[in-house]
Amino acid sequence: MAEEGCVVVYLRRPKRWSSYAGEVSEAPPNLVERSFRAEAPNRLWLTDITEFALPDAGEPKVYLSPVVDCFDGMLASWSIGTSPNAELANSSLERACEGLADGEAPVVHSDRGGHYRWPGWISICEERGLTRSMSRKGCSPDNAACEGFFGRLKNEFFHGRDWRGVGAEEFMRRLDAWLRYYNEVRIKESLGWMSPKRYRESLGLAA
Repeated sequence: MAEEGCVVVYLRRPKRWSSYAGEVSEAPPNLVERSFRAEAPNRLWLTDITEFALPDAGEPKVYLSPVVDCFDGMLASWSIGTSPNAELANSSLERACEGLADGEAPVVHSDRGGHYRWPGWISICEERGLTRSMSRKGCSPDNAACEGFFGRLKNEFFHGRDWRGVGAEEFMRRLDAWLRYYNEVRIKESLGWMSPKRYRESLGLAA
């Protein structure tokens, strides 16, 4: 190759978005240790943020911040927006807390993203009596159940579809509809081929 003057061209992958902002505050211990099971609703929640890049130039990326209940995989809440900021993470946690009954105070497990280490998030957890738990730095298996949800979401909703001509606002509307479908209609083998909502109804845990 040197004799012919050839040069190897390496494919450069685009830099992935990361919420890690350094050790901005003391990280709580990993209380979950990859055991993503709960004996009842609102005992263990998982959260993270994922992004969707739309193909049309000029359209902003869309970000999703869900709160996943480890009891049955139901989404306790979610927030969708075009900026992966603290408000996105905080609003999803606040909405999840609105569904808590008296005495319920889940463990909330996340990665080490800056959203979960800033005063707003910590304040919500303290006010609601939530216990914070964090993955180790750069260790995605420590939050594997949330990553697994993102994988199913993108395989079923996002990948393999032509999103050209779909703007961010319309995309967010469709994403919100799919998340409602996931909770209320989409069946899961682990729940006896019921949706999370139907499963809770069968156990007398939801009206």
